Amino acid sequence: MANILVLDDISDAGMLVKRILERKGHKVWNFTEEEDALKHAAGKRIDLAILDIKLKKMTGVEALEELKKVNPEMKAIMLTGYPTLETARESLRLGAQEYCVKPINKEELEAKVAEVLDGGE
Repeated sequence: MANILVLDDISDAGMLVKRILERKGHKVWNFTEEEDALKHAAGKRIDLAILDIKLKKMTGVEALEELKKVNPEMKAIMLTGYPTLETARESLRLGAQEYCVKPINKEELEAKVAEVLDGGE
């Protein structure tokens, strides 16, 4: 069981990810505001962050950079409805292990989360 932080500016998208992963036994915190997610992560061990690329005040890549400062061992999966090679490269350069395209496919998300978490142990 992992501690997973989800940050997506669309509440429904974050709730979907949360429901899928809680059914797998993970502890999931869902946020729509970057500041709330960063505050939460500062005091807790986060095993995995699932971040939307397009957020309200910063990009998912910027949020990943900030989260890595307080949880350097944290793994990350980026979500986007607008996949581009540049975004994928930047995400991977900053330490994201995987990339998921929206709309979210339940089986794909479960497989990628399991793969990323298993790879780190």
